[in-house]
Amino acid sequence: MTMTTATFHDLKDASVFITGGGSGIGAALTDGFLAQGARVGFVQRSDATEFCEEMAEKHGRAPLFLPCDITDIAALRHAMEDVAKAHGPITMLVNNAANDKRHDALDVDEAFWDWSQAINLKSYFFACQAVIPGMQKAGHGAIVNFSSISYMLGNAGYASYATANGAITAMTRSLAREFGPDGVRVNALAPGWVLTQKQKDMWASPEALAAHLERQCLKEHLVEQDVVDATLFLASNTSRMMTGQCIAVDGGVVTVAA
Repeated sequence: MTMTTATFHDLKDASVFITGGGSGIGAALTDGFLAQGARVGFVQRSDATEFCEEMAEKHGRAPLFLPCDITDIAALRHAMEDVAKAHGPITMLVNNAANDKRHDALDVDEAFWDWSQAINLKSYFFACQAVIPGMQKAGHGAIVNFSSISYMLGNAGYASYATANGAITAMTRSLAREFGPDGVRVNALAPGWVLTQKQKDMWASPEALAAHLERQCLKEHLVEQDVVDATLFLASNTSRMMTGQCIAVDGGVVTVAA
């Protein structure tokens, strides 16, 4: 899965919390932080027991998995408290979990809108709110909120998801300004089309792949490792004077679109 391409010494023994950390990009993130020696806790709805066993065998240290629906804010807060008790105060948060379910804007009702925003935006804010007091007390902390280039490109087919991702960037900038004096850094990371297994199974036809690659400056498809490396950088002190930023990891699609 994840290969270590750089060592960030300050991540060793850091208490890290990842939403959706047991599958797809989230699993690669958990793997990447464990490879740096971090103590990782994560939540997701589906069972990740087998993944945790795999990580324990690979790294000699298992992540702490807590089943949780992140739209249940009380349950999310409780899970984060449990991770802090087990690993120490969370000083690195990665809001990764999301759902980009396709939808026709004219078919969206209030229930779907509220569900989509609860997963893709509301949970992000309240996860940040839950960890910031501990970061303030520690005098430092790093938050990485996953956005997407979808809202930058104005893609059709998921208006609610794109709206949430635009809001994530705005929220990131506001939180960075408010809590920067406390040593808390807040950045957003906007991946392009990362070829996870889900993407390959559902949307990655040869025609779609060729068309997307044509839009990229760099003519290679993105893989999970590309996102992991950028996240580790933003979480570590290597980026200590970076905050309030939205970094696109997309092979240059946004550059071309601009």
